Amino acid sequence: MDKKGREYWSGRALKAKRHDQALIDGRFYAGSSGERFEKVSPLDGKTLAELPVGSTDDVDLAVASARTSFEDGRWSDTPVAVRKTILMRLADLVSANAEELAILEVLDVGKPIRDALNVDLPLALGVLRYCAEAADKVFGTVTPAGAHTLAMTVRQPRGVVAGIVGWNFPLVLAIQKMAPALAMGNTLVLKPSELSSFTALRLGELALEAGVPPGVFNVLPGLGQTVGAQLANHADVDLLTFTGSSATGKKIMQAAGASNMKRLLLECGGKGANIVCEDCPDLDAVADGVVARMFWNQGQVCTAGTRLIVADPIRDSLVNLILARAANIKAGDPLDGETTFGAIVSRPQMDKVLKYIQSGTAEGAVLTLGGRRVREESGGYFVEPTVFEKVTVGMTIAREEIFGPVLSVMSFGSIDEAIRLANGTNYGLSATVWTRSAQVMQRMIASLRVGEVSINTVRGPAEAAQFGTMPLEPQRQSGIGVESGIEGLKTYTAQKAVQVHS
Repeated sequence: MDKKGREYWSGRALKAKRHDQALIDGRFYAGSSGERFEKVSPLDGKTLAELPVGSTDDVDLAVASARTSFEDGRWSDTPVAVRKTILMRLADLVSANAEELAILEVLDVGKPIRDALNVDLPLALGVLRYCAEAADKVFGTVTPAGAHTLAMTVRQPRGVVAGIVGWNFPLVLAIQKMAPALAMGNTLVLKPSELSSFTALRLGELALEAGVPPGVFNVLPGLGQTVGAQLANHADVDLLTFTGSSATGKKIMQAAGASNMKRLLLECGGKGANIVCEDCPDLDAVADGVVARMFWNQGQVCTAGTRLIVADPIRDSLVNLILARAANIKAGDPLDGETTFGAIVSRPQMDKVLKYIQSGTAEGAVLTLGGRRVREESGGYFVEPTVFEKVTVGMTIAREEIFGPVLSVMSFGSIDEAIRLANGTNYGLSATVWTRSAQVMQRMIASLRVGEVSINTVRGPAEAAQFGTMPLEPQRQSGIGVESGIEGLKTYTAQKAVQVHS
């Protein structure tokens, strides 16, 4: 827990750099059209900055910069040991500027400063340092082919990468695209969400300071219908990597196919199941885990356990423990170091969450906690932790991704029913299972149609499985492709088969 108070963090907020221009070819650029949009603070509803809407000309300029930088070899031909050193230097600069970056996250998306500083920054640094350290550990192969033939595969950078990222973890997601792309020798055009551009622009500036050549890492803020759509349709982008909604992911797939068949890496929505079996080890530990996984970042997490699927005999006992814990979570000022629950990112997102809550009641679910906007006098966008019981698989709140602090409770009488309920969405990102039984664990691992299964997880992954080091391949409408780990790094390379005959 950070011991600094609101006065300190408010002072830091006034001094934090808030870049409001694109970063292309190593220089800040106001944009070709002059058209701008307001970035509103989720803390108080006031305007923080005006940012460029972006245009086709801006996208063309950024992509051309990345293409030139790739083709002239200023980065791709740099020895991997040197690339590693530069990325490690960038990690040191991110660490040295941690407070400033954390403040920018708070201002942009409304998360508590203690989470931004103590969770987001370590996650971002972990991904960056992992990718830098792993840059020389992605190998080709040699295949036996006879005495007079050398048959092998080599991995080479794909070229120009476009990254489009969401707003819930702005710095983490920016680094999750930047670090593997640059570690593998590519150049990058990164489009941050229009709701959260500050840290990406500051990261681009720090990358130049670390020694990343101009044009290798370009940051292009703007709207989805301008910058995002044009990147998806651009014929000179070789790989597009995206984190966001499944609806947008589908549009990107269509654009990629209609343009140049660019390769895609899509990490889209989720509707995580938290399955608690009757033999679970410890109901108090389960309640801690459910609350932590559900209400972290105000529920704005694609892997949040938004559906609690609990065995009938222990349902009431567990729900009571969860309600007691969730009732103690109070939305507070994100610039107060003691606050643990912050704001929803924007007014439209808050309205969307409240609309889902209304639909839950209208469709027959029982609202047992929360459901209201709070701290309205601040002008900010705060929704209290919310719990629904007696939710059925056909209800909207059980099927669609809410991306807010809303937990839906369902119950089951058999393992088959639990699996059916867990798989009863279009998503397939993550799931959590609580059980002592090795047989049940094996069934769940084999049957749950998700890219990630956690067993008996309380608050976070084990030390050996930190974010960014294990590969994740979403299933169904949660995305396509592998992200993170060595397999994720390989996504940013093209495999080439080579035969040398003597």
